[in-house]
Amino acid sequence: MEELKPLLPEADFVALSCPLTKETENLVDAEALSRMKPSAHLVNVARGRVIDEAALVDALAARRIAGAGIDVTAEEPLAPNSPLWGMAHVLITPHTAGETRRYEDNVIEILRDNLGRLWRGEQQLRNQVV
Repeated sequence: MEELKPLLPEADFVALSCPLTKETENLVDAEALSRMKPSAHLVNVARGRVIDEAALVDALAARRIAGAGIDVTAEEPLAPNSPLWGMAHVLITPHTAGETRRYEDNVIEILRDNLGRLWRGEQQLRNQVV
């Protein structure tokens, strides 16, 4: 994740689509947010805990970054009293950014494929929806 740090000051948009792991939890913390340009936007379609949400609220409130698009939050649903709701420069979507018209068809295809692999005793399962 060290590759991210030098890129942050250059980025107009930082879009997160990584899995939540020990390495990615709080990947975007106060330090990372401080490296971003004041004109930059942060988009999170990964997992909520990839971002330190308190640090994000602080950065947005102080206008240290221009805005954010958030499809996921640390706790879902986002608390009604979260300051993120009242920020005009924040777009919040209901954790559906990954859905497409063919999403359900693809999920069923993967389920069928994985059941077949499981019944055949194969170890490797598919986990990616296109």
